[in-house]
Amino acid sequence: MKYFLIYTTIFLIMLTICGCALLQVASDVGTAVGEATGTITPTQAESIKKSVSAVSKAIEDITPEQEYYIGRAVAATILSSYKPLNNPEANRYLNILGQALASVSDKPETFKGYHFLIMDTDEINAFAAPSGFILISKGLIKCCNNETELAAVIAHEIGHVQYNHGLKAIKKGRITSALTTLGIEAGKNLGGEKLAEVTQAFEGSISDITSTLVNKGYARALELEADSAAISIMKRIGYNPRGLERMLKEMDKKMAQSHEQKGFAATHPSPKQRLKEIAPLLASIPDTLEPAGTRERFKKFLNSL
Repeated sequence: MKYFLIYTTIFLIMLTICGCALLQVASDVGTAVGEATGTITPTQAESIKKSVSAVSKAIEDITPEQEYYIGRAVAATILSSYKPLNNPEANRYLNILGQALASVSDKPETFKGYHFLIMDTDEINAFAAPSGFILISKGLIKCCNNETELAAVIAHEIGHVQYNHGLKAIKKGRITSALTTLGIEAGKNLGGEKLAEVTQAFEGSISDITSTLVNKGYARALELEADSAAISIMKRIGYNPRGLERMLKEMDKKMAQSHEQKGFAATHPSPKQRLKEIAPLLASIPDTLEPAGTRERFKKFLNSL
């Protein structure tokens, strides 16, 4: 019986690649054969079917409404570690700027819309949770010398939402959870300590979702993708994309001065690396002065922090 369950688990994991319908059919056939031969009991067969259903559900596309609640949960978890800035006017400014940028992105709408919030910390950091929950620290804002550079920061985070980077990480976590359920169901005949270990692993996989976004960061290729999106968004709305270049140079300088080893430094490619990778995208774009009107409103915003 032990070997049957092991082989079934491996087989089902492999079939995950082939699609939900095939996975369900294989489950039904496999459990029927197992019951007929007496290899597994009806209860164990039902457990395996239940587990396969969980895997199938994890593979399905997440709806915009589900994405919203996932994103809200991730943002709430982050805000349990980073205090929100209690400054309605500053957050209003960030939201007006953010909504304008999001409106010209490739994903201008999300379920219940984009939400932007300042985190009350001098750590240089930002997070883009699914469905457009974007959190930016005071420390990162202070790396910006003007509104164009702040727009570059926000547009980069919108890029992560646009390409569903966070959602893709969460999907992987959900599939992992489903496969852990498979282990729990298959191991129901385990007792005491062993069963407790399996159950604990299942519960831990849920918290891994936020950990993936907050502690590990996105892969280098995804960061470049978000930078590319930022450049496109800024072009469309009228901000000079070279603001991203200037902001990264300032971030690099401030990180070096403070010996920053957390926040962006821990979860992102270095500013120097990002500058090198976006250089070809900016080569044909001339630098321009910041318009007088944006200088004044950004100065007022920065002084309010």
